[in-house]
Amino acid sequence: MRMYDLIIKKRNGLSLTKEEIEFMVNGFTQGEIPDYQMSAMMMAVYFQGMDEEETLFLTLAMEHSGEVLDLSGIEGIKVDKHSTGGVGDKTSLALIPMTAACGLKVAKMSGRGLGHTGGTIDKLESFPGFTTEISTERFLKNVRENGISIMGQTKELAPADKKLYALRDVTATVDNMSLIASSIMSKKLAAGADAIVLDVKTGSGAFMKKEEDAFLLGQEMVKIGKNAGKETIAVISDMDQPLGAAVGNILEVKEAIATLNGEGPKDFETLCLTLGSHMLVAGKAAPDVQTAQEMLKETIQNKKALEKLAQFVRSQGGDDSYVYEPEKFPQASIFEAVPSPQDGYIKKIHCEEIGNCSLVLGGGRETKESNIDLTVGLVFQKKKGDYVKKGETIALIHGNDRKKTDTAKKRFLNAIAFSEQKPEETPLIKGIVKV
Repeated sequence: MRMYDLIIKKRNGLSLTKEEIEFMVNGFTQGEIPDYQMSAMMMAVYFQGMDEEETLFLTLAMEHSGEVLDLSGIEGIKVDKHSTGGVGDKTSLALIPMTAACGLKVAKMSGRGLGHTGGTIDKLESFPGFTTEISTERFLKNVRENGISIMGQTKELAPADKKLYALRDVTATVDNMSLIASSIMSKKLAAGADAIVLDVKTGSGAFMKKEEDAFLLGQEMVKIGKNAGKETIAVISDMDQPLGAAVGNILEVKEAIATLNGEGPKDFETLCLTLGSHMLVAGKAAPDVQTAQEMLKETIQNKKALEKLAQFVRSQGGDDSYVYEPEKFPQASIFEAVPSPQDGYIKKIHCEEIGNCSLVLGGGRETKESNIDLTVGLVFQKKKGDYVKKGETIALIHGNDRKKTDTAKKRFLNAIAFSEQKPEETPLIKGIVKV
């Protein structure tokens, strides 16, 4: 078998077999197939596409290119949740304790933030002493005993995907549904869960800007999951404005804690209830979505979810007193109100630019090596559809550097559009994808 022949085959629009895809993925991972040949293959795939079978074979080949986590020693159905990323997306911090408090077993691998989107691990490390750099044995023990554990993605997990994504990133071949879906799902399958609930974001702050593309990606990933023998559901949710009010690591942690105390933003709570209800049903912890939502609400009312968060933080070396006393978290030194420049309704918030405001303040990474400031960010007081008077505060910026704060303030105002008429309300949940 020669890579040259496979490139010609795909270039001519023919389907690759399971054996051919495995040969290609394994050879590239092991350094036997050079970058220039794999670049040519990715461009051929970009233009010719991959059918459902090929996409599954590619996903499985990447899944098995390294370690596959074995969760069989944990009793019950293990459910994983994945978000395609957005601004103010602190969902895991509240959602996972809520579902674990309902008896679900959640073994999750998460990443750090890069660019305008935040990472779950960075937010969790706001708790002094907390670490996700734990052994697989401890990870599994925590899930068995507490129903919840989160660890960083290991280098051994789907190494082919990491190598392939780096190549796609510099050869203009990222934007292909089969390649995007197989990249996400190879890591999810390698993480070993029995069922997967996907939060696919759409809008100006999401990877998928167009709603139809988000649905296509959701369908592609759900098909992969089903064909791999895993129950998979995709929730398509709005990211045309930040989720909740807070954007920035510690600010988002505090908002998640407020939500578990029954005092969180309505949109954030709604998303947690929607994703959580599908997780409970997939994990056979609830008979239907309606029952599941009531169960999740109960975990907030009786503080079981808050206690589960504290137990989780404690089990991974963190100081759980911050869960009960969030005022102990360090704060930024500069608090700058952003006043509205005019009367009117907030018509649009350019979501990605809001994420960039947090990045400018030091709350995100330009590169993987960048250090981040956990205290900075911004908190909205008004959002899309709200009426504001000139001079009324739209948001409060938290910064530690005057120049960066001033730059973020200017960028923030450029990201807000106004109108005389109240804009049409857009639903948070765009739809549910099942196969």
